[in-house]
Amino acid sequence: MTVAQKNSNGASRRSLLTGGLAGGLLLAFHLPVRAVNEPVQPPDDTAGKFAPNAFIRIDSSGKTTLVMPQVEMGQGVYTSISMILAEELDADFSQVMLEHAPPSDKLYGNPMFGIQATGNSNSIRAWWKPLRTAGANARAMLVQAAAQQWQVDPASCTTANSEVMHKASGRRLSYGALALAASSEVPPKDVPLKDPKDFILIGKPLKRLDTPDKVNGKAIYGIDAMLPDMKFATLKTCPVFGGKVAKVDDSAARKVPGVQKVVVLDDLVAVVGDHMWAAKQGLDAVVIDWDEGPNAGISSKDIWRDLRAASEKDGAVAKSVGDIARGFSTGDKLEASYELPFLAHATMEPVNATVHVTPDTCEIWTGTQIMTRVQSEAAKAAGLPIEKVIVNNHLLGGGFGRKLEPDMVIAAVRIAKHVDGPVKVVWTREEDIQHDVYRPVYRDTIAATLSGGKIVSWKYKVSGSSIMARWFPPGFQKGVDIDGVDSAIDIPYEIPNLQVEFVRAEPPGVPTGFWRGVGPNNNVFAIECFMDELARKAGKDPVEFRRLMLGSQPRFLAALNLAAEKSNWGQPLPARVGRGVCVQPSFASFIATVVEAEVDEQGEVHLRRVTSAVDTGIAVNPDTVMAQLEGGLIFGLTAALYGEITIDKGRVQQSNFNDYRMLRIDQVPKIDVHIIKSGEAPGGIGETGVTAGPPALRNAILAATGVALRRLPIDRSLIAAGNKS
Repeated sequence: MTVAQKNSNGASRRSLLTGGLAGGLLLAFHLPVRAVNEPVQPPDDTAGKFAPNAFIRIDSSGKTTLVMPQVEMGQGVYTSISMILAEELDADFSQVMLEHAPPSDKLYGNPMFGIQATGNSNSIRAWWKPLRTAGANARAMLVQAAAQQWQVDPASCTTANSEVMHKASGRRLSYGALALAASSEVPPKDVPLKDPKDFILIGKPLKRLDTPDKVNGKAIYGIDAMLPDMKFATLKTCPVFGGKVAKVDDSAARKVPGVQKVVVLDDLVAVVGDHMWAAKQGLDAVVIDWDEGPNAGISSKDIWRDLRAASEKDGAVAKSVGDIARGFSTGDKLEASYELPFLAHATMEPVNATVHVTPDTCEIWTGTQIMTRVQSEAAKAAGLPIEKVIVNNHLLGGGFGRKLEPDMVIAAVRIAKHVDGPVKVVWTREEDIQHDVYRPVYRDTIAATLSGGKIVSWKYKVSGSSIMARWFPPGFQKGVDIDGVDSAIDIPYEIPNLQVEFVRAEPPGVPTGFWRGVGPNNNVFAIECFMDELARKAGKDPVEFRRLMLGSQPRFLAALNLAAEKSNWGQPLPARVGRGVCVQPSFASFIATVVEAEVDEQGEVHLRRVTSAVDTGIAVNPDTVMAQLEGGLIFGLTAALYGEITIDKGRVQQSNFNDYRMLRIDQVPKIDVHIIKSGEAPGGIGETGVTAGPPALRNAILAATGVALRRLPIDRSLIAAGNKS
């Protein structure tokens, strides 16, 4: 057992798992497991290796290392990326290893962002062609090296299982034997990629590479990082957004056994101890007077009042088609507004970072979705050149957009500057939920006219934060946030007159950021809920109403038809049970979802069944596609049923899972996912279930009760028997 797998008492953190569960092995394919204090050979060390690009390393023994440009946070991307690289490389999939990529926007920048970031369900769709090309080019160089030794035409050689073969002569050489010679080959141009019909790995439901170590306790997350002589710390910041420390009495805290130090900064107080319990007990003993600042009077009521007022203003036009004014001059008109609340991320792994600051260096152990940004922000906090900051990334115990922010690392660096030796800083669940970077509140207003059972005019306005303006300024241009209008400007329905607007409205004091599902969260909810209301106004079945406007969208239509068929759409249901449908264009996948739910006399919602049909292009690993849709649906349905962060006197009122609820295992319904076979390039999948669940559930409630809810989370008082409106 390595140091990284021990807690401060020397016992295995997961001894119950390792002692009570048997984890299977997947041949020799494994994630590197090592103590974080041991010397680490970085993936970009190419000495003595065949390193044709940033992603592939083959040494003379034949060991093939694949460098992961994206981070693994439960979405299965390490397995899928490995499959893509190994497919075109023709590597022996059972014998390769994985490494986290080091910070480098130049080498590992996401092709869709230009920076090293994992998010927006784009790991596979962004890297699909670059990784295939990297694998194919490396394979071609190995073939050239073998052909040169054999003095044969490279076209007469084939590859498989990390070997080059010459069928005519029966000769073969391993990639390891060719590594040195291949390094001298000139990289080829325009190497043809495999025809999908020749794929060996891609499209197969292979087991996740990270599962065995997660089962047997060997997997190392950021919070598992352990170093010699490491201290532990936990912290408090002002309960009011933006508040500062006024006065601290730490006399009682310093008497707590195991407490080493109390660190007081302008905006936080941290207690450093020999172990986490000492740090927590010490922090509880600290008496802090806060300067609450200008946000102490902020409330949810004020935030919603301001947002509703802002939504009445004209927005920046993101898309305009046809003649919107003329379209509204005829037909039956319907208007509605939809509202979504602040949401926290509440990742399973508490927010944390381990940091060691010396006068000349800063080293960090964490799990982050943004390695280079963490490196640069840590350098600022430490007052060091960026090249003096080392970031060791680990598996993430959930990201959901929370770890697209560097704030936890910045705080840990600031604390670590006052500590001799390394310190692990861990946020309590309460501190995390009450000091998150929240999914924004949104208000979406829609007006449409109907003629002949179809939509002829559509005006859509989304009002809320511009996350892009802060996080990625190029994504906010001329008043339009490209994420904020995602799935609104690419609505799949045929509407001749359409206009989409964006109103930037920032809530005072409350930090907002990306949350799993990002912009499509609010847009898919509003659009698909409104579609059901329009269907009712037109006197049509919700599925048939959508079919009428998907004539030029065969992939959407196929998904809708399959979801309807598999969910028994149109078949009779008991009283107060309904089915609701959602069609969405999010993340370049084509998905239709049906939720079947029952509403009891008290307004409680019981999920009975969820059916989803997806055309996500070539499904690199179908098992991962199914798992991500299942998990995303549960995530989104949880938010629809319970999710809301409220503010009073500048404070978040929720604190833990007792008042920020999760869907319980006995509440999860049967989920059926049907993957449509496709030869198109892969789409995104990690967040699509999140966006699909809430509108499909709301529409099921509408079918069951006749109540058209327009706000989340679901208000049970409105759908209880006797309150039907």
